[in-house]
Amino acid sequence: MNKLFRNNLKICVLTVVAAALLSTTGCVETTQSAKLVYQEPDLNSQDGLCDHLRQLPAVKSVEPWENPYGEGITITTKHYQIHTTMFELLVLRQVPGFMESALIAYKKQLPVPIESENLFTIYLFDDRWQWEDFTKKFTGENSPVYLSIKKGAYYLNGACVAYNIGRTRTFSVLGHEGWHQFNSRHFIYRLPSWLDEGIATLFETSKCVNGIFQFTPERNLSRLGPLRNVLLSGKTIGLEKLIALNPGEVVVQANSDAVAAFYAQSYALTRFLREEDYGKNLRRYHNLLIGAAKGTWPLDGTLHKIASDRNIPLTASWNRYVSPKLFAYYIDPHYTLMEDEYMAFCRKLVYNIRPAR
Repeated sequence: MNKLFRNNLKICVLTVVAAALLSTTGCVETTQSAKLVYQEPDLNSQDGLCDHLRQLPAVKSVEPWENPYGEGITITTKHYQIHTTMFELLVLRQVPGFMESALIAYKKQLPVPIESENLFTIYLFDDRWQWEDFTKKFTGENSPVYLSIKKGAYYLNGACVAYNIGRTRTFSVLGHEGWHQFNSRHFIYRLPSWLDEGIATLFETSKCVNGIFQFTPERNLSRLGPLRNVLLSGKTIGLEKLIALNPGEVVVQANSDAVAAFYAQSYALTRFLREEDYGKNLRRYHNLLIGAAKGTWPLDGTLHKIASDRNIPLTASWNRYVSPKLFAYYIDPHYTLMEDEYMAFCRKLVYNIRPAR
């Protein structure tokens, strides 16, 4: 079979296949060429936006949401119900996949499977005014505490409540508060403050790859920068004090540097237990979390009740008493000897971090 014959045969086969495909779809015309018309959805209308979002892989349904602030929609995924008045297309297209990706990452904190059957609730408002008005009603007499949040979100009564502060920062606070929401539902015991906040910071930075979000705590400059600053200033919080601290104790000081140091060092301590020396403390870290999830911490009486009853405020005194005992029980009974190793790890984390110009 010569080359010319093979080429002619190939053309004939392709022509027959193409004709068969077109005839089955009703697109063959004998005298005119077929035209395919694509109609761009009207994304400026609520109906058009809903239709567009329904096509996303992570979305199960999109419906109008009645609220006091105007137009709104409810986006439902496999595990989340997101009520929002924000119509910024890029964020709305990505937030369903972001939250589903976050849930997968939350579950990976433990080496045991956790199933989420009921939907998690998220409120995402378009602006600060809507968020404040909702917060006053949602938090009641405690609203001044939540309204003091400058730019961020909070978790309360089963719901994450946030508002649009730009795509990157909005996803950052949703990732952070989503962890609190997750462990509040699935853990019998509440975590010590350093651990709860430290893990939450692991979900503040992410990147999107083919629609799937990957979390990148090693790039969390909002924690690495303050960590570098506190190391340079020599005003680090000692390990023994850090694990006994409650965030409220530093917040009431109205000292932004102290607050930043607490969160930055909690972030570093969590990474230290997971990563240092090829994860030599990872099994102990996991056991601490499994004990919280299953309610098997060595707590009796009042301590057990406070740890398991979310309606009882987590006081600074409880955290100060219980957290060091848990750290000694699960991580190292002589944990104060870890101080030098922990600080060396902190310095290693910020070795390549340069101050902003």
